Amino acid sequence: MMGIFGRLLLLCALAACAGGAGAADPRGNREIYLYQGADREARLVERAKQEGPVVLYSTMTVQDGRVLAAAFERKYGVKVTHWRGSAEKIVQRTLAESRAGRNEVDVIETSAHRMEALYREKLLEDFHTPAFDELSPAAFPRSHRQYVADRFAFFVLGYNTNLVKPEEVPSSYEDLLHPKWVGRLAIESTDVLWFAALAKAMGEGKGLAYFRRLAAMKPMIRSGHILAAQLVASGEIPMLVTAYNNNIETLKQSGAPVAWKPIPPVFGQASAIGLARHSRRPHAALLFTEFVLSRDGQEVLKGVNRVPASLAVDSPLNKFPHQMIDPAIALDEGDKWDKSWSNLFLGGKPVERDE
Repeated sequence: MMGIFGRLLLLCALAACAGGAGAADPRGNREIYLYQGADREARLVERAKQEGPVVLYSTMTVQDGRVLAAAFERKYGVKVTHWRGSAEKIVQRTLAESRAGRNEVDVIETSAHRMEALYREKLLEDFHTPAFDELSPAAFPRSHRQYVADRFAFFVLGYNTNLVKPEEVPSSYEDLLHPKWVGRLAIESTDVLWFAALAKAMGEGKGLAYFRRLAAMKPMIRSGHILAAQLVASGEIPMLVTAYNNNIETLKQSGAPVAWKPIPPVFGQASAIGLARHSRRPHAALLFTEFVLSRDGQEVLKGVNRVPASLAVDSPLNKFPHQMIDPAIALDEGDKWDKSWSNLFLGGKPVERDE
């Protein structure tokens, strides 16, 4: 069965093809993206300045994008035009523009499974940057290097320290099933990929049996990770099973009575960055992507409380064993896991994503 993202790509492709396709260079920018000559850095900077503003499509917040773009411009004198949209809208727009031969975008930064969808549609390209040497192994896809994670979001237990004592916090997923947690747990409504990855890690049959037991505890269902974290801080939710640790940490630093704890196996979702195969500003595209993955760019992401993918940038948000959710789960098994999640936690209603 074709997954929801596969159908999305097919519909976008058909719609865009109906409007006429352009004659893009089939060779793309591969030679530029992979160039490693001795003059690489000087050549990249010089030609990037000649090409002009780099166009970025990203799910990054407008404010975070502004901070990152300003740091890049200060260093290289090249501006960034940031179009911020949901992950699905970024896929739609990129695919439609490519089919129409417009090729507006230079760099794409969104969730790894949406980047995998664009990779499968041959809209990205291999690239090289010395920054690869400092990235976590978890940042790279298994079979290619046409996108790489620039930031992570880890699923942890988030809890209100006025309502849950540190020594009470569960140390395993089995501990969550203790009767004392009935009515005190919450789950974010769209965390299907976490559910799928954890169930598969447990062994699919055992994993689904575990989640049936968890669903029987009637956890509260809340939409939006930031909102759910804020409800933990306010005390409406004593414990959030699928908190993003950077959201909880942000509230903690502002003085909220919250804390977080990683429960093994810890899964993360990657936001990844890649270069458009037919970018009209290839040197600027590569220079910006390299900046984002470099220590300078990763420090900027750390500064806005994101989890950096670089091992050269110290962060308290990744100091535990972890693994990334396989993007193929969303693309190849999305319908299956959506249905199971809906039946368990949403009363059969569809999963409503706004990512």
